[in-house]
Amino acid sequence: MALTTWLLFTSIALVCILSPGPAVLLSVTNSLTHGFKKSVFSSFGNITGILVVSSATAIGLGAVLQTSAFLFTVLKFSGAVYLIYLGIRQWRSKGNVFVRSIETPKHSQGNRKSFIQGFLVAISNPKAVFFFAAFFPQFIDTSESIAIQFIILTATFMFFSLSVLVIYALSAHTAKVWFAKGDRALWFNRISGTAFITFGLGMLRLRNKSV
Repeated sequence: MALTTWLLFTSIALVCILSPGPAVLLSVTNSLTHGFKKSVFSSFGNITGILVVSSATAIGLGAVLQTSAFLFTVLKFSGAVYLIYLGIRQWRSKGNVFVRSIETPKHSQGNRKSFIQGFLVAISNPKAVFFFAAFFPQFIDTSESIAIQFIILTATFMFFSLSVLVIYALSAHTAKVWFAKGDRALWFNRISGTAFITFGLGMLRLRNKSV
């Protein structure tokens, strides 16, 4: 793969990755409510999901979803329901989790659950499938090894995704003490819960134009 091609891919990918979405919101939420370590696990779960989505797209899932209205609808509703569930749970959280996470961090969410959350957010988003299906082929040189190019592009996307999520989470973690004061935790729960629900409802509006 030519260096200029890789740099162009990296630039476009970074713009997409830096744009706040469900993965970023989950990473920030876990960092603030359960600690920075938990957000790292959810971030690893997310890039694992990215690897699964990217691999599935490479073997034809993108083409299947583009031609199957039923499978597209199933994936769309699964992702939307999960995001809405996270939003409702966050909205209903009335306690000041920031104070609890500072005083008694041992009661925070488990690493496995954090990992699974990140993984599910990644694999249940049909937009990710279409992104890889439409994006990757434009940077693949069919005269060279497709497998090696696929590995390079996927590894690059995973690396920058993890880096960005960790940076978001670390920034949020430094604000934990500020959020622990007064009613700020309640407002955070409501705003982040609303954001999750909005992402979920937005996913329900997705239309498969290829079918």
